[in-house]
Amino acid sequence: MRGPGRGPAFESGVLRAPATRPGRDRLLVVCGAKATEKHYLQGLVEHLANPAVTVRIRTKPCSPAQLIAYAAGERDRAGDDFDQIWCVFDVDEYDVARAVTRARREGIEVAVSNPCFELWLVLHFSDHKAHVGTYRELLPYLKRYVPAYDKARLDFRDYEHGWPSAGSRAAVLAEAGHEHATNPSTGVWALVDRIAGR
Repeated sequence: MRGPGRGPAFESGVLRAPATRPGRDRLLVVCGAKATEKHYLQGLVEHLANPAVTVRIRTKPCSPAQLIAYAAGERDRAGDDFDQIWCVFDVDEYDVARAVTRARREGIEVAVSNPCFELWLVLHFSDHKAHVGTYRELLPYLKRYVPAYDKARLDFRDYEHGWPSAGSRAAVLAEAGHEHATNPSTGVWALVDRIAGR
């Protein structure tokens, strides 16, 4: 406001700091299987309803090496839309070490299960430390607890009470980041902790 006899009014040269609020973690999770991991993670995100994390889940059934390449492309296309990119995949019959090395080079986090994601599901109910070679070998352990298990129709309600225990059990099976080289092991616990904000 200009008063009588006064010079022109000027805006202060000091910029006002923008109002701040805690930022959300924005995660892009790319799953290497068609349905199981996606259904689990969607159920977890809805169950936790963590306001500090936004999770976008995509599927790209392919080899781990192709998955990392796809995720790197999505990250480049998205610009600054995401704070972290995660790839979720199984060892199965693949040579996963190269994919893990490329992921590290690209700054992409990985949640690898050895031999497969169903190990993570078993850990919701009990420890499992014995070597297991394939999905078919692991399936009877899971069906002890979820007799109607169908990997195409995973119902998160079967697992909603067990994820904290699964995380504790999984974290001691292998050194973080080296799950691909240890059987049995799974790095899904690190992604779940991130989604839960733990």
